[in-house]
Amino acid sequence: MANTLSQIYIQLVFATQGRQSLIPKSNREFLHKFISGIISKRGQKLLSIFCMPDHIHLLVSIDPNIAISDFVRDIKSGSSKFINDSHWTQHKFNWQAGYGAFSYSKSQIDQVVKYILNQEEHHQKKSFKDEYLDLLKKFEIDYDEKYLYEFLDS
Repeated sequence: MANTLSQIYIQLVFATQGRQSLIPKSNREFLHKFISGIISKRGQKLLSIFCMPDHIHLLVSIDPNIAISDFVRDIKSGSSKFINDSHWTQHKFNWQAGYGAFSYSKSQIDQVVKYILNQEEHHQKKSFKDEYLDLLKKFEIDYDEKYLYEFLDS
């Protein structure tokens, strides 16, 4: 779009089907690179990514002409196909329906990047469920628990 200037930063969060630990640590870097390729092919910029065994966090800079729902759909479908073609699981791999999308300002980017890259350490202290609910509260997002991820309580 001519003369359209923007600066949009979105953290995306989504989980594996049934919140199962299906993404092995040994394959994490392969998945990061593959998803980075999807984002790059869509003409967007990946600022940070970290995949836990049962969920993923991405920080992206996106253009205003990109529908976030289409963008997430492409990331989820492309990465699901990659994981299935790579035979990482005995059964068909899927991401759960839905995702979280949280916007940030330029001044918050360094903090969010560090937060995403420190997911392993972070989850030693807080479950994914608590983390996700905290994000929803922090961003004042109304939600109905029946539409949230399938959380496995430990």
